[in-house]
Amino acid sequence: MLREPRTPWPRDVAVVSSRPAPLDDPAEIRFTFVGHSTFLIQSGAGNILTDPVFSERASPCTFMGPRRARVPGVKFDDLPEISMVLLSHNHYDHCDLPTLRALNTRFAPVFITTLGNAALLRRHGITRVEELDWWQDAPTAAVPVTATPAQHFSSRGPFDRNRTLWAGFVLRLGERTVYFAGDSGYGPHFSAIRQRLGPFDLSLLPIGAYEPRWFMRDVHMNPAEAVQAHLDLESHRSIGMHFGTFQLTPEGIDEPLGALAEARTQAGVPDAEFCTLEFGESTSV
Repeated sequence: MLREPRTPWPRDVAVVSSRPAPLDDPAEIRFTFVGHSTFLIQSGAGNILTDPVFSERASPCTFMGPRRARVPGVKFDDLPEISMVLLSHNHYDHCDLPTLRALNTRFAPVFITTLGNAALLRRHGITRVEELDWWQDAPTAAVPVTATPAQHFSSRGPFDRNRTLWAGFVLRLGERTVYFAGDSGYGPHFSAIRQRLGPFDLSLLPIGAYEPRWFMRDVHMNPAEAVQAHLDLESHRSIGMHFGTFQLTPEGIDEPLGALAEARTQAGVPDAEFCTLEFGESTSV
C-alpha cells in the first residue's frame, strides 16, 4: 500500500460553510453534509450527528496524519441543539474524541454506538452511551434506532484490531426510514438490511477511499458497488459520503464523483436518485 502511487490532493479547497436554520415544518427531515461521514440530520424529534469529525486531522496526533482538505460545511459553533450522536466504529476518521468531548460538554446528547466503544467514551467523560449489537434497537433513544451489519473492521492502535464492533444504523423519523451505512465494503448484508428494515426513503452511503481494490475492496465500497448497494436497499434516494475530506487512499480528490456518475449511467440510475451534496449543502425529505 505504501508503494502505491498517490494522486496529489490540493492542500485546501474553498468551502462556504452554512448556518442551519430551524425547521419550519415539523414533518420535514433535513440533511446537511458537514464533510466525510458527518451529516447533520434535523427533524421534529431532535437533531442528530453521524460520525462527527470537526478536527483538523483524522489522527491520534495533532501534528501528523490525514489532514482536512475541506473545512466542515457547518462550523461547530453554528450547530443547533444536538440530541443524538451516531458513532459507527472507532476509526479516527469516524470517532474523533476532541469533537465528541466538545459535543458532550455543549449539548450532553446520547451517544449511540457499537459493542465495546462505551469504555473508550467513558474514559473521556462521556457517560450517556448506549452500545448496540447488530440488529439491536436502542432502548432509550428519542427516535427508534437499529444497528445494522457492515463489512469493515475496527482499531485505534496496533494491538486492538477488531476488539470493538462496527455497524451502520437505521433511523425511524416519523413516517420516514433513513439508513446511515457508516463504513462498509460491499456484501450481502445490504439485501439483508432491506429485507428486515427497508425499504428506505434515504440512504447515506460511502463512495470514497476505495483504491487500490486489492487492498480496500473488503472494507470500502467503490462508487459502482455503492450504486449496487443503493439498488439492493431499494432506497428511494441515496447520498454519497466519505469522500473529498481526508486523503486516506491514492485516488484523486474528485475521482469518486466521476466514478459515481459513470456507475449511475451503467446501472440506469437517475442522477437525482443517487447524488452527492456540496459541503454545507442541505436536502430535505
